[in-house]
Amino acid sequence: MMSAADGTRLQGIGQIVINVKDLARATRFYREVLQLPLLFEVPTLAFFDAGGVRLMLAVAEDPRVDHPGSILYYRVGDISAAAAALAGRGAHFTSEPHLIAKMPDHELWMAFLEDSEGNTLGLMSEVR
Repeated sequence: MMSAADGTRLQGIGQIVINVKDLARATRFYREVLQLPLLFEVPTLAFFDAGGVRLMLAVAEDPRVDHPGSILYYRVGDISAAAAALAGRGAHFTSEPHLIAKMPDHELWMAFLEDSEGNTLGLMSEVR
């Protein structure tokens, strides 16, 4: 049996790739609308800091992986204010902030929007 110190245990997400059709357009969206810090760019890729997780935008080189990405959920403190700010910067919401579930010690709220490439993004807020 391997121990946790052997270097084989998954430790969290280090990088997420999001497929895009138009890299320049997607880079503008993530930089200007979502206001994520741009780490660096190379001719076919752009890298952002998403709260300590590296987010890579890439045009798929292999048609087998050219499809919309997984839904990323971004935590926000005030979901209504965050949604209003994003909408003011041009984000298109497919679902406005709404209550998902009442938990014993908080409410879970979510909203959904699309990025410039048609990928769905989620906002989530745990309201005490």
